[in-house]
Amino acid sequence: MISYNSENVKVPQIRRRDTSAWIKKVAALHGKKVGDIAYIFCDDEKILEVNRQYLQHDYYTDIITFDYSEDDVISGDIFISLDTVRTNAEQFATQSERFKSPYEQELHRVIIHGVLHLCGINDKGPGEREIMEQNENEALALL
Repeated sequence: MISYNSENVKVPQIRRRDTSAWIKKVAALHGKKVGDIAYIFCDDEKILEVNRQYLQHDYYTDIITFDYSEDDVISGDIFISLDTVRTNAEQFATQSERFKSPYEQELHRVIIHGVLHLCGINDKGPGEREIMEQNENEALALL
């Protein structure tokens, strides 16, 4: 089950049923099934709190993914700072015909970024960021 929750912000206006179907499709392409995924949309202060408390990182970020996956079933909690998503969208404004706005595109990119982490794709090591971006772009093309 995929749930969409919020803390300190409103849940963004996304088509939940379509987004959930898209997430399941992307997971299947990576040989995974969707278990329980909880999205928690929040503000910068909440994601900073989570980053400090659980990861001992003292900085803002757009997404934090807690992975509870077992075998081929992906599960996790995915915190997304809508403040940082909006800032990033303004910085990297690339208008796609598929999306109404750069913010909507960036939000979907971050939503699927967490799923790709749950599927085992990393973005911290040498060459991994490019692999992640390629997978994000392929997933966005399916939406």
